[in-house]
Amino acid sequence: MINNSPYFRQPASVRSVMLRVLLALVPGIAAYSHFFGPAILIQLALASLAALAGEALLLRLRKKPVWLFVSDGSALVTAWLIALTFPPIAPWWLIVVATLFAIVVVKHLYGGLGQNPFNPAMAAFALMIVAYPQLMSQWPAAGFTDFHAQLALIFGERHLDAVTMATPLDALRTALHSAETPTTLAAIFGGSQSFGVLGGKGWEWVAAGYLLGGAWLLQQRIITWHMPAAFLAVLALTAGAFHLYNPEQFAGPLFHLFTGGAMLGAFFIVTDPVSGATTPRGKLIFAAGIGLLTWIIRSFGAYPDGVAFAVLLANICVPLIDMYTQPPVFGHKKGGDQ
Repeated sequence: MINNSPYFRQPASVRSVMLRVLLALVPGIAAYSHFFGPAILIQLALASLAALAGEALLLRLRKKPVWLFVSDGSALVTAWLIALTFPPIAPWWLIVVATLFAIVVVKHLYGGLGQNPFNPAMAAFALMIVAYPQLMSQWPAAGFTDFHAQLALIFGERHLDAVTMATPLDALRTALHSAETPTTLAAIFGGSQSFGVLGGKGWEWVAAGYLLGGAWLLQQRIITWHMPAAFLAVLALTAGAFHLYNPEQFAGPLFHLFTGGAMLGAFFIVTDPVSGATTPRGKLIFAAGIGLLTWIIRSFGAYPDGVAFAVLLANICVPLIDMYTQPPVFGHKKGGDQ
């Protein structure tokens, strides 16, 4: 005889979900700090303060209960994703402006939590990389962990020549598309200090941290398998097919998976429940499209990493995807009355 009913689950609160998302980011942040220094912690703090301030101000202006919504953690998740996708030695005002744009414009001007059609963090990233491409391309070299020097770069003058290095995706794109003579991947990988074993030096461990956190979110049932699996599978299969076709010009699947924002995107960005598709088939189509667009932008576009633009383009298609992937009503056949 069963005394307690295990058939109904108490729905998780927004605060509980957001807290677990933040905890899942910790392994990636730890790897980030180890390889690229504690500047990322400063950026996380700046983004968090800006997000909470912007959230509180807009809630007060909209006459909404401030503490109820500020404490739900959604603004902090947006802030952390912005900080983790921006260069850790970017000037302080860049992070603050981007976070305020995400919270004030992309989130609250559309009605607040649950109403925004675009991913706020990716909208902020896209705006800043278009408006300030030089600042958004200044990334520290792996091993540059001098905290005082990083603080000076964030809050002071920008003397960056000795400490910055092109990201692996940027180095790959520049070498393949700007070389006066044909360049092979073997020559690029062998001649650049940006590359590690699977992907970018240091970045492959950051990606592994995000993968670990994402697996925990799956185990906690905070996210479902549909979007991460579809995004990573299509990105890997597309990269693998073109690598087999021309291994000297197209990087393999492991490089694409463990470089740039692929793992962060798969588990923490593509899975946004507000701006993404909602039906099971729709989730697969939505994430698969992002994976394909990410590879296309990385391989042929003007920007080294295409996750942000791919997500925003897919956000536009969400209403159409959901409309054509709605499951039939229980008791009715699709296309019929019963």
